[in-house]
Amino acid sequence: MHKILVVDDELSILDLLEMILKREQFQVATASDRKSAMALFDSFHPDLVLLDLMLPDTNGHDLCREMTSKRRVPIIMLTAKNDIIDKVLGLELGADDYITKPFDARELVARIKAVLRRLEKNEAADKKVLSHLDLTVNLEDRTVTKGGKPVELTLKEYELLELFIKNPRKVFSREELLRQAWGYDFMGDTRAVDICVTRLRKKIEDDSSNPKHILTVFGFGYRFGGA
Repeated sequence: MHKILVVDDELSILDLLEMILKREQFQVATASDRKSAMALFDSFHPDLVLLDLMLPDTNGHDLCREMTSKRRVPIIMLTAKNDIIDKVLGLELGADDYITKPFDARELVARIKAVLRRLEKNEAADKKVLSHLDLTVNLEDRTVTKGGKPVELTLKEYELLELFIKNPRKVFSREELLRQAWGYDFMGDTRAVDICVTRLRKKIEDDSSNPKHILTVFGFGYRFGGA
């Protein structure tokens, strides 16, 4: 569950946004001034900040600069202003998006989710080492360890494992695995996927007949870990 800090000096706006965001299953904390906002920023550790431009003891631009200097966190500016200069300044100071009041609740939620999706995608792309249970894949040097011990894989086994671990819980059909791991021009039988998965399981599972990493989705294909 993502955590959102809402900073606005209008209590009616705070109450409205808290209701909207909780309805979308976000954890929400609210603040109406700089002091309480920074205290919550440090203690609540929000995944995203909704920040009003006009505050009683500071302005949103200064508070945006203060927050982003401490920790990189997505910030969406909220303001009654519609001046392009304010928007450009906010974005240059580190804001990720800008929405003017009055706003449509559906648009605001959609923008929040879009910013969070971009953040998650970027974080995933930045990761060089991915793990699941006792299995670790180093994407930089393409090595695999299980319980700290090296696992020797063929090139195709590694490519299949990398595809799986980069997309946990995603269900892949055999045809999709052929396209992505073998290449779009590969004209082989989908049994090649089953054979490779079987070999891979013998190397990375404690019990290949009761796998914990690569799970079979009967009648469709495979997925990697998770519920």
